[in-house]
Amino acid sequence: MKKIVVHVREDGHEKVEEALEDLHYTISLVQDIYEITIYTPDENLDELIEKIQAVLDLRYNENMIEVSTPEFVISSLLKRAEKKTEEKKEKTPVEKLLDTVKDYRDLDLEKLALTSIAGLVALSGLLLDNPVIIIGAMLLSPIMGPIYGFAVYAALGSTQNALRCLGVLAALLLGVFVLSAVATFLINIVIPLTLTGEITSRIVVNPIYTLMAVLLGFAAVLAFNRGTSEVIAGVAIAAAIIPPTVVTGLVLVLQPMSLISTTLLVAGQIVGLIAGALVAVTVLKIEPRGTRDQAIAKRYLKWSVVLIVLLFALLLWLTALM
Repeated sequence: MKKIVVHVREDGHEKVEEALEDLHYTISLVQDIYEITIYTPDENLDELIEKIQAVLDLRYNENMIEVSTPEFVISSLLKRAEKKTEEKKEKTPVEKLLDTVKDYRDLDLEKLALTSIAGLVALSGLLLDNPVIIIGAMLLSPIMGPIYGFAVYAALGSTQNALRCLGVLAALLLGVFVLSAVATFLINIVIPLTLTGEITSRIVVNPIYTLMAVLLGFAAVLAFNRGTSEVIAGVAIAAAIIPPTVVTGLVLVLQPMSLISTTLLVAGQIVGLIAGALVAVTVLKIEPRGTRDQAIAKRYLKWSVVLIVLLFALLLWLTALM
């Protein structure tokens, strides 16, 4: 259940009331500003916001839409409304999505530290040939955020923010690569290292890894959009991309001849995850509200998909050659 409070100037409240003519609402006048309060099931929120925003002139500072979640509401009218919407799928409002992903376009020390620690823990698991430690490292990594942010911004036509998310992703993975290479070099000076089974399994390039990444990207974005914790949804993403990146830094020191194959594996995982994420936002019908913005977003999303498909085909071809 959601509570919507519309603050509107005196010269615009009639249009808002006309848009709400089929709904029950209360209205009050506070210092020349009308406050219209509506309670609605979650499934109707996105559609209702769209109707209100179409008639509310947000160029005026006094006009605004406030959405909150009350602890509980007792109303026979709302019970009947909820029964009518039981079969209707809930759609996350665009404004909420933008608020969710805004932090993923900026690189900060916390993200870099968590990803670096996850990389070192994964390196320990790889060197000890312990898959439990490798999986445990994934709980620390915030690598899911930039991929989810890129997919959402691409679907909304915000190319600048989408590219910033990719930049954050590249910086985090580069940090893991450099740190794993330096750590392997230092450890190898004290203790001669050998390639364990967990390491060698990530040196062999296989197209199935890329196809698996597509499914993981799709499932993680779908789960994240439905309110699943970022840590839980991000484990699948991190498990697909952090260990191969660590192995790339590791073989740079121990077995440089395998660097090309491990780099191809990492690139395939990244492209696969992004491809799956783009498919997910398309299935979820994430798009801007305005018709013009929707047309622009669809054009950008189409070019993003074309580029990903070309990279996907190129990587599969190179993988087949390897």
